[in-house]
This record gives sequence, structure tokens and C-alpha cells, in this order.
Amino acid sequence: MPPSHPSFPDRASAGPPSSELRDVAPELSGVAALGGAALSLLASARELYSVFVRTLYYCAKGRREPGAVLVQMYEIGNKSLFFLTVVMGFIGMIMVFQAGQQAKRVIPDLTMLGATYLELLVRDLAASIGALMLATRVGAGIAAEIGSMVVTEQVDALRMCAADPIDYLIKPRFIASLLMTTCLIVWSAAVAFTTGMVTAYSMFGVSPETFINVSLVDAGDLATGLAKCVAYGAAIPVVSGHSGLSTFGGSEGVGWATTRAVVNSSLAVIVLNMLISAAAFLIFR
Repeated sequence: MPPSHPSFPDRASAGPPSSELRDVAPELSGVAALGGAALSLLASARELYSVFVRTLYYCAKGRREPGAVLVQMYEIGNKSLFFLTVVMGFIGMIMVFQAGQQAKRVIPDLTMLGATYLELLVRDLAASIGALMLATRVGAGIAAEIGSMVVTEQVDALRMCAADPIDYLIKPRFIASLLMTTCLIVWSAAVAFTTGMVTAYSMFGVSPETFINVSLVDAGDLATGLAKCVAYGAAIPVVSGHSGLSTFGGSEGVGWATTRAVVNSSLAVIVLNMLISAAAFLIFR
């Protein structure tokens, strides 16, 4: 049996949406509003932790359906490839152009431009920017799909068949996201570095032989970047899946769930970035 967990409320008896409740319940203000927001945040964190633990449990002991994981790998990976390639290509050009412009004000020699840019790209930029882009596309898609299943009572039908929605809906997306997020970010780093190299050559005359310099990249940078890929790949489907499962109120609720998934997934990426960067600084300094 999976670990004990707080169940999501029954969507059929979830009651009226918050817009209707505001007409009945008085508005909180001051300390009461802050306390209510803190309690709501703690409850959401507890539910997210429950979803994450149950997802890990079903990854180890849940049903085996390789086809479901492959479908989600295609949805998350292949369908995000073009979007991420375009975004990271332009990000690479912008970053190198702006860095070169600022560096020229201090030193005339830009021979270390490529080495510095590659170190930042491996350690942080590729993983964080790529994950934020994936949070907008993948997170919104997961929340909309699961939220639509909730409001059409397909999730309730799974529960009536003694099937946990975490096992059927979130676990395949979790495994696929772990694999494809890492692959996409590695590809995005290569694209951003290539476009940056072209920009450095065309705008500042830095040759590709000089720009391709890995002298500043060490094992700590690689470990930090890989840890961020795995953490972001795990956070996006869990946060988005939780937002989808907590949907109520019909099509309007699906819209709110999608918005909440994008916002919370992006926030999770930023918080994890800070935590992993701080841990890496303490470990590899």
C-alpha cells in the first residue's frame, strides 16, 4: 500500500467556487489575511509533498506500462524541441552580445568571453532558462489535461476502479520529464553556445577556436548543472499535476489550474535554483 496521504476533495461536492463564497464569507484583512495565506501555503506544500512521495512510491512499485511513458516522452520532449531551440538560440545571441559590449568597456581583450559564457551556461543559465520555458509549455499542458479529466469526472472513475490517479496520470509524466528535461537542456546548452559563438565572431571578431574554451568548466559545474536538470524535471510534473488534480468549477477552473501550474512551476524552478546553487557553493568551493 502507498504511504498515507491526504486525499483531494470530491469534485462533485467541492461546493461553489471562491468567487461565490466571497459573497457569503467576510473578507479577511490585516493579520487575518496573512495568517490565512500562510495556512493555505502550508496546506499546499503538504499536498505537494504527498504527491511527490506517492509518485516516487509508484515509480518503484506501481504498474508497468512502458507505452505510457513513451507517449509522454514524445509530448514533453519532441514537441518542445523546436520551441526550446528557438528560445535558447536567441538567448545565446543576446547574452554574448550584451556580455561583450559590457566587457569592452573594461578590457579590450575578449579572449575569455567564451570560457566565461560556457561556465555560466553549464552551471546555471541553460538549466534555469530552459526549465522556465518548459514550465510554461509542459506545465500548462499537464495541468490542462488532468484538470479536464477532473471536471469531466474521469479521475473519479479511476478512483471508483481502485486506481490511484497519481499512478496513472502523474507517474508516466514524472518519469518522462526526468529523462527529457535533461536531454532538452543539454541540447539547449549546445544551441545557445553555438549561437553565442557565431555572435562573438560576427560582432567582436572572436574566432571559434578562441571562443571554444573549456578551461573554466570543472566537475563541480557539471554536477551542479546536472542536479538542476534532474530537480527541475521532477518539480514541473509534480507541481503541475497537483494543480490539475485540485481543479474544480468546470472550464473556468481548468483555466485557473493552468495558470496556477505555470506560476507555481516557475516559482519552484527559481527556489530550487537558489537551493542547489547554495548547496553547490558550500560543497565545491
